[in-house]
Amino acid sequence: MNVLPLVKEHGAAVIGLTMDDNGIPKTAEERVAVAEKIIERAVKMGIPVDDIVIDPLVLTVGSDSQAALVTLQTIDLVRKEFGVNINLGASNVSFGLPDRLSVNQAFLALAIQLGATCSITDPTKLGPTIKAADLLLGRDDNSLRYIKYFPCSREAARAGSR
Repeated sequence: MNVLPLVKEHGAAVIGLTMDDNGIPKTAEERVAVAEKIIERAVKMGIPVDDIVIDPLVLTVGSDSQAALVTLQTIDLVRKEFGVNINLGASNVSFGLPDRLSVNQAFLALAIQLGATCSITDPTKLGPTIKAADLLLGRDDNSLRYIKYFPCSREAARAGSR
């Protein structure tokens, strides 16, 4: 079933996975070609570009040492060529590995820098990483979102100003 008519009818956003009938492409360029087809079809149906989210598909580096690099390259190319929102299942990158949190944090920070805008993650574990990445990339004027994220920081700041 083609989901695009339902997306258009209800004014919803759509997430397009960079895979086709042949499965998940092995290279960033092949994934970008799939993303282009998704975007073209959605726009042709009258779906605004702002409602199109591309998922470059995160695979585990535990079984393919190039998996994260291919995803990161895909993010960069999709952002540069199409400017659409990019979603990630970020923790997939560390599946089967020890200290998954460290791998997930590093991957997510890199992905954000390259243009990822949405992430399916555990906010209690990776929320601070997202806020810190935005802070360090100059996307958080006066560190306000970062400070608001940590309730203890607000209390300490208020106590210090008294």
